Amino acid sequence: MKAIEILGLGKKYASLCALQGVELSVEEGEFFGLLGPNGAGKTSLISIIAGLVRPSEGAVRVMGVDVQREPERARRQLGVVPQELVFDPFFTVRETLEMTAGYFGLRAADRWITELLERLDLAAKANANMRALSGGMKRRVLVGQALVHRPPVIILDEPTAGVDVELRQTLWKFIGELNRQGHSIVLTTHYLEEAQAMCGRIAMLKQGRVVALEETATLLSRFEGGTLNLRLSTGEQHRLRFKGYDQVEALLAAVRANGGHIDDLRIEGTSLEDVFLDIMQGDR
Repeated sequence: MKAIEILGLGKKYASLCALQGVELSVEEGEFFGLLGPNGAGKTSLISIIAGLVRPSEGAVRVMGVDVQREPERARRQLGVVPQELVFDPFFTVRETLEMTAGYFGLRAADRWITELLERLDLAAKANANMRALSGGMKRRVLVGQALVHRPPVIILDEPTAGVDVELRQTLWKFIGELNRQGHSIVLTTHYLEEAQAMCGRIAMLKQGRVVALEETATLLSRFEGGTLNLRLSTGEQHRLRFKGYDQVEALLAAVRANGGHIDDLRIEGTSLEDVFLDIMQGDR
């Protein structure tokens, strides 16, 4: 059984075609990355998987359950951490998680809620009103809400946007453990180094279409070259991309020919950011 199966999915909003013929699947227990620039269709795709938007064509199944035919059953298989900070300002952190548990018909969820509060470093804020929390704390609560019914599939939509390093470390440690326990994770992020570190396989969307779908290591291996990081004596810093290591000397010669004096030099291998830019710019 697939954790998520997307078949011939399309979505149109009036004259705008947000998704076209999207076909992909996420395996059970997989940590999967969904990347693309703004407007690529990621939000539409996630909204359809979550049952919030109806597709114009095609089908989506979550743990074998058709999202359109059995929306309530499909929703129980899925936990979504949204990008927007949506919350009820009149309840405490614990009450918010308890209400979410009640929405799924869960009883005697106190022990799991307490564990979530501890694992997300929210225990000290359990009785604080949601209005009093910082943006990072509110995002932790959203993660707790997505996990309160212990879904087998978890979608993280820009989970670390605008949050501090401490929360990122806490969140990735916890999510990594859930993945090792068998939960399937789908991540969208603009922090491509996070996707490169966490995701075993990646799909890239461009203008509503899947333009790349590979294991992360395979994607990286298909693009030769890397980045030359230079700091000049003037204090200027430059990142120069190259397609092959035979181009490095020519780049350095060009810098010297233009009067540049190099104070520091570092060479980085191909990163997911390099691959992403190449694919989105249509260089290959």
